[in-house]
Amino acid sequence: MAQLKVELLRSLSGRTQSQRQTAKGLGLRKRHQTVIVDDTAANRGMINKISHMVSVEELEE
Repeated sequence: MAQLKVELLRSLSGRTQSQRQTAKGLGLRKRHQTVIVDDTAANRGMINKISHMVSVEELEE
């Protein structure tokens, strides 16, 4: 399965509760933290919701 590398670029302070929970759901807690997640429709939806706060890179297998 393809994977995505997601990095939180913007701070969570001052964000809506929904955006904070979305970042937490992806496993992001601090700025410049990077996580590897599976490329699923659910994860793509969460990334799309906070796309202005994260950078995404597709990992090749």
